[in-house]
Amino acid sequence: MVVKKSQPKVEAKEKSVDELIAGPASIPQVEAPEPQPVFRPILTNRPAFRKNYSINRRPVMRPVPHPGKFNGYVDNRIIPDADLPTEEVTGMLEMLPEGHGLLRPDFSPSTRDIYISSSQIKRFGLRPGDVVTGPARQPKENERYWGLLKVEKINGREFTENYQRPIFDKLTPIFPNEKLNLEHEPKKIATRVIDLVAPIGKGQRGLIVSPPKAGKTTVLKDIAEGIAANHPKVILMAVLVGERPEEVTDIRRAVKGEVAASNFDEPAVRQTQVAELALERAKRLVEMGSDVVILLDSITRLARAYNLAIPTSGRTLSGGFDPVALYPPKRFFGAARNFEEFAVDGKKVKGSLTILGTALVDTGSRMDELIYEEFKGTGNMELHLSRKLAERRIFPSIDIKRSGTRQEQLLFKEGEYEKIVTMRRMIDVLDENEATEVMLERIYKTKSNDEFLKNLGK
Repeated sequence: MVVKKSQPKVEAKEKSVDELIAGPASIPQVEAPEPQPVFRPILTNRPAFRKNYSINRRPVMRPVPHPGKFNGYVDNRIIPDADLPTEEVTGMLEMLPEGHGLLRPDFSPSTRDIYISSSQIKRFGLRPGDVVTGPARQPKENERYWGLLKVEKINGREFTENYQRPIFDKLTPIFPNEKLNLEHEPKKIATRVIDLVAPIGKGQRGLIVSPPKAGKTTVLKDIAEGIAANHPKVILMAVLVGERPEEVTDIRRAVKGEVAASNFDEPAVRQTQVAELALERAKRLVEMGSDVVILLDSITRLARAYNLAIPTSGRTLSGGFDPVALYPPKRFFGAARNFEEFAVDGKKVKGSLTILGTALVDTGSRMDELIYEEFKGTGNMELHLSRKLAERRIFPSIDIKRSGTRQEQLLFKEGEYEKIVTMRRMIDVLDENEATEVMLERIYKTKSNDEFLKNLGK
């Protein structure tokens, strides 16, 4: 039996009439405590942070530079831009599609490229290929390149507000009328033969047509040696596209000038960029009144690189070549020209750009044949190398009957051109291979071309 305990009886408190009338408003409310001030440290020397997202969508905290006062890190400390370590730099300007540019120490990208803003490019009227000198600061924590602080020199000259220079494309081209003499040693037969059968003038657009293993690289080196020996003021540039690394080293040691080279294992875009930057550099030198000679090896590989680098147009020529890819190498080759006198900063000067490019034939490729056919009529000088002569180990293997220069009478002296015409008529009656052999034999017996021409009728 469960006994229930009785609960104590609680008497209900009777409410007054005032409480019943007032309702909930009369119930006392609990007062909230007063808010206490929160003390946070003021970090005046630390930048604000913003949230960015990386490739894997994880938030990455990056510093937001304070405007005006603090802009970078050095040794984990924030210091003003003026206190950043600086260094005097010199580089060649390459423009990027975004509007800014990079100053490259060489024709190829490197870890010491200098960033130059678009505002500096517009203010100083800089063009691709300009050599710019000025102080640069080291990169900040979230930057990749050094930054140029000030432009002090452009192409070796102090910048002035009234400095004016012409535009390359607006200059007046004329026929080459000043000869580049290549003969410098009696035993250098290649340069002596070229002076006689296919003379090169300032502003010449020459094509060296060669089958494989015919000695075109040796001919280019001999031409470079002849120009350097007889014309020291002429600026030499060798542009090697898709070349073997050992050949690049050989050319660097042989050519007394600038060498812009890209190896065959580099992307096609890089090969075209090196060639374009070298051409722009040559144009800037011509605008200053210099005579520049570009030795291009080869125009065939340059066209092949553009065929891979340029987006396809949907049309295809024989050999799988896109017709749109023919325009950039033609623009490169067509830049060679001789100019009338023009003014640079108030002074009358003359300038010229000579381009000698090699074209490959007899390679078994329809594409190479197409490239040669497209460029065959664009030059005003052609030097043909013979496979048959090369197989017989007759060097230089120059096909004398097929080689020649347009308007060559402008390059020879008075009385010299008539002797050249006589030599041509004598060679014309001989066979192709026999003509070269006979001429080389006579050249070997003389010490100079003048002596050869004097003994021509004997």
